[in-house]
Amino acid sequence: ILNYDIMARFRRRTCIILLLFILFICSIMMALKTLRPDRAGFGDPFGLGLLPELQQRTVLLDNKQNSLNRVQGDTVTHVSNLHSIAVNTMKASMPPVNKLEEELSSPNYNFHIFYYSWFGNPQFDGKYIHWNHPLLPHWDPKIANNYPKGRHNPPEDIGANFYPELGSYSSKDPSVIEAHMKQMRSASTGVIVLSWYPPGMADENGEPTDGLVPVILDYAHKYNLKVTFHIEPYKDRDDRSMYHNVKYIIDKYGGHPAFYRHKTSTGRFLPMFYVYDSYVTIPEIWANLLTLSGSQSIRNTPYDALFIALLVEERHKHDIHRSGFDGMYTYFATNGFSYGSSHHNWASLKTFCDSNNLMFIPSVGPGYIDTSIRPWNNHNTRNRVNGKYYETAFSAALLVRPEIISITSFNEWHEGTQIEKAVPKRTGQVVYLDYKPHKPDVYLELTQKWSEKYRKEQEQWLM
Repeated sequence: ILNYDIMARFRRRTCIILLLFILFICSIMMALKTLRPDRAGFGDPFGLGLLPELQQRTVLLDNKQNSLNRVQGDTVTHVSNLHSIAVNTMKASMPPVNKLEEELSSPNYNFHIFYYSWFGNPQFDGKYIHWNHPLLPHWDPKIANNYPKGRHNPPEDIGANFYPELGSYSSKDPSVIEAHMKQMRSASTGVIVLSWYPPGMADENGEPTDGLVPVILDYAHKYNLKVTFHIEPYKDRDDRSMYHNVKYIIDKYGGHPAFYRHKTSTGRFLPMFYVYDSYVTIPEIWANLLTLSGSQSIRNTPYDALFIALLVEERHKHDIHRSGFDGMYTYFATNGFSYGSSHHNWASLKTFCDSNNLMFIPSVGPGYIDTSIRPWNNHNTRNRVNGKYYETAFSAALLVRPEIISITSFNEWHEGTQIEKAVPKRTGQVVYLDYKPHKPDVYLELTQKWSEKYRKEQEQWLM
């Protein structure tokens, strides 16, 4: 009996130890998958369909604006009189510039953050815009039939997996603009990369937002922030229209104290433009605009600037160089989704840029989830791991010693890349994700932490 009891206890102890070992191995594997999901690249059919030019179905080739970091809004016509009222209200309530240096971290003008002013609600816009985002169907009808259709119904049901502390806000609300500027400044970012379409144009189902630019510039100036422009892939974008639109931006906004100019190695101060989906235009067209010998050359004119192209595939680096761009950025917050967004490729991209006199601007993000608008896209979700994913991205960026780091994003809520404050929320239809066990401002604090770390390391690089 004694031997039997001893053996029984031994077997129980062995089973417990084995179970704990298996759980430990599973935990390690899940953590590695989350932080380094390199297998989710372009060889994956889910990844292919999210980007223009790389899609495998004709229906999406006609819809190039539907790439990974873009979403669609309402189709109802914009209410112009409400727009005018909102802008006039903002101008009337615009507070004078004051000193905030003692309250907030100093801005880091080498930290650029992508910002979207496309949200609307009934109070300021006469309807919801973007919060009521439709559910986008998969390009394969067989797969699409397995997922729900329709659109979101704000304010309780919004097109996002997280819920903003400010609620389903309007980008025209002056209190929202000020709150955003204060949050970005508290995070020690310095340059707002504002999503921009030409006057009268917008993302495929959205509303024009160029009229908001003067107010955003004013509030940015109050918080000692700068604003540059993220040129979106508007209809018929080519060398001629780009020349016209760059001239428009510089003529209209270039004199504002918040308009960003970057100091080059030659001592010039030039505007900077990020060009989203640049690869959908052939290098020969870009070269007309961006090289000295081009037929529409902007070089050595009053409208010369630094133009930063989006790199997705590895081969794009040669196209970017041939096109006459001044640098490249990677935008996507999904490590492993594209060649450019995969952290382990940044060192070779930086080497290529250094050898060809190009700027390399890696884009870091806190995570990714867009299943509220693309319910079939679970595969590209990247868990935030309570901030560890974000810090891993910053670590990878600092290793290549970039001149600038870009952040995806401040408020791209549809794709779950936002660092804006989010709060826990549960409705009858959905339980939103949140930042617990941390506070709503945890990603602002992490950004501020890495901004300071970057500043200190940059001082060492320059020594």
